[in-house]
Amino acid sequence: MSEALAAVGAAGTDTTVPAAPGARQFWRRLREQRAALGAAVVVALLVLVALAAPLLTALEGQDPTTYHPDLIDSARGGVPIGSFGGASADHWLGVEPQTGRDMFARLVYGARVSLGVSLGATLVQVFVGVAMGVAAGLGNRWIDLVLSRITDIFLSLPLMIMALALLAVVPDGFPRPVLVALILALVAGWSTTAKMVRAQTLALKNLDYVSASRLSGWSTWRTAVRELLPGLAAPVITYAALLVPSNISAEAALSFLGVGVKPPTPSWGQMLTSADVWYQAAPQYLLLPALALFVTVFAMTVLGDGVRVALDPRAASRLRVGTGRKREARAQAAVPATEPKKEEGA
Repeated sequence: MSEALAAVGAAGTDTTVPAAPGARQFWRRLREQRAALGAAVVVALLVLVALAAPLLTALEGQDPTTYHPDLIDSARGGVPIGSFGGASADHWLGVEPQTGRDMFARLVYGARVSLGVSLGATLVQVFVGVAMGVAAGLGNRWIDLVLSRITDIFLSLPLMIMALALLAVVPDGFPRPVLVALILALVAGWSTTAKMVRAQTLALKNLDYVSASRLSGWSTWRTAVRELLPGLAAPVITYAALLVPSNISAEAALSFLGVGVKPPTPSWGQMLTSADVWYQAAPQYLLLPALALFVTVFAMTVLGDGVRVALDPRAASRLRVGTGRKREARAQAAVPATEPKKEEGA
């Protein structure tokens, strides 16, 4: 019970609200979903690989920027020498066509860029979206109108066109991963978050415990921090978990178009850009970054769905397939046996 409810409790007002699921209940519900647990393990391994990229490349004895011209066949247009793209004890996943740069080193360092850009963009999107949504929901009619129209304007902006325009005019000296994260965060994503938070705020501010805090003289800021933000935590966390894979795909698309992260900084999308002419001569150069992107986005999406179900147990998981007969069998088994029919003529 909040401090505001304690202040007005003597009035006899019924201010009981359903409690939000605690941390223990959340982890228990999340553990019940095997797909979400598997996705969480995959995401944890990807983050660990990204953080330990210098250590892993040092263990291999390579780095992502050194050229190895002796490992490519210039007579064949720069195809790696040897099977499986030149894979060996010194180059675990082979080398890059034309340049001979180590594929393993570029993949693990590319994970740092893709995950770092997507997570950074998600944090900015959530912060700006929550601030705008709460301000619009708690403000007066004019503040709500102005902030809602600003949100609608940014919501209607085409991400790729705006990103291409902004990335083309920004000087090359600006750190490109930071620039890509800011563009993804400020052009798209936050506006959808703001509209969702505004709708939740409008629903929550009419509840008894929020009205009690406002009637007790609390400021709008104090009411938002102590009463609204705890109630907004579940939908915001759920939406943020689904924003991460979207940002990963957007960063890869920008790098694929040649306006994202610039060489020699490795990026999975950038590797796909260079691999489009090598899918026959060196297929691993295309398959490895594509597989890394697929696994990352798929694991993030499954984990986001698991977080959604764990925070809202009433929602049915979209991942449950093929369980209709099992549910029907359990329902029939739970029904008590009917009374035997009366004998005829009784």
